[in-house]
Amino acid sequence: EVQLQASGGGLVQAGESLRLSCVVSGLKLGDYSIGWFRQAPGKEREGVSCMSSYRQNTFYDDSVKGRFVISTDNDKNTMYLQMTNLEPGDTGVYFCAATGWYGTSCLNDYEYVYWGQGTLVTVSS
Repeated sequence: EVQLQASGGGLVQAGESLRLSCVVSGLKLGDYSIGWFRQAPGKEREGVSCMSSYRQNTFYDDSVKGRFVISTDNDKNTMYLQMTNLEPGDTGVYFCAATGWYGTSCLNDYEYVYWGQGTLVTVSS
């Protein structure tokens, strides 16, 4: 059974940093495209960052460019989202996800097959 378990969320003040982790079991992470998504209260789930492991391409939503970095540790089969200079607009439940292939954009949530439960990030002013 493929499982993704996200952790690292919490309550922080604006300007602070958090690193989210997602431990993956049941598949070799280096063979899959990966993504981080978030859902703010009352809003649709949106793509934050993603990486094509096969093609070695990385993408970010415009709202987080220059502040967030996606990465993997293939030896630990774990993916990360390093978030710096957090803003109140970053508040939401963050989900990690993986898929074998994507068609148009790896920031589209419908491209993904495997999902974690999510971890809550709250950024206060």
